[in-house]
Amino acid sequence: MTARFTGRTVLVTGAGSGIGRAVSLAFAAEGASVVAAGRTAPALGETVALIGKAGGTAVAVTADVTRSEDVGALIRRTVERFGGLDVAVNNAGVFRGGAPVADLPEEDWRALLDVNVTGVFFGLQAEIAQMRAQPTGGAIVNVASNLGAHRRTPGLAAYIAGKAAVSALTRAAALDHVADGVRINAVSPGPSATAMSLRPGETDADRAARMKSASPLGRVSSTAEIAAAVLYLASPDAASVVGHDLVVDGGAAA
Repeated sequence: MTARFTGRTVLVTGAGSGIGRAVSLAFAAEGASVVAAGRTAPALGETVALIGKAGGTAVAVTADVTRSEDVGALIRRTVERFGGLDVAVNNAGVFRGGAPVADLPEEDWRALLDVNVTGVFFGLQAEIAQMRAQPTGGAIVNVASNLGAHRRTPGLAAYIAGKAAVSALTRAAALDHVADGVRINAVSPGPSATAMSLRPGETDADRAARMKSASPLGRVSSTAEIAAAVLYLASPDAASVVGHDLVVDGGAAA
């Protein structure tokens, strides 16, 4: 294991489970001090405990990314605790089983866009404000999806629209702020080994059987594989990568 992020402070939203937890663990394993953020304190505590058990450094901060005041306070607490913000991963997101556009409940539309788009927007605003004030700048990785800009499927219009917006917002923000010393990119996972990719009533074994034919790779991606893509984009190895949307989906959107 390398130590690409020794001495760096990394903020991860949606860090209580799934991809967010895997990303937090991966950054900590490479030397970063991690701020694990999310809405559920017990889940964040589990992430921090796992990092501590492995010898890493992390703190948990509860925050709702749909509230700009929460996001601003999250950045302030990060800087107060660790002195700056080097990397931010805007991972918080929600998924709901959908309906055709004409039948989509308004509350589902608003909930999905509030978290998946507005939450990323609020994160970007607060993170960029801090990073461009630092001599060292920073790097931001947004978590989008292969459903959105890259592929579509019936019945998921709100989720698809939101994640396509994240892809577009990433590119726009990247061009706006690369001259400020802030590099912004996105990762777009396909089905991964998280609860979000399970269909109602489906077990892990059921999903594995389904993915043998549903994915060109024949399986879901591991959360560690998604985390590796995030860490690459945040690292000095990707110093000239700006406004990229890296799809990690086993070839589904190829």
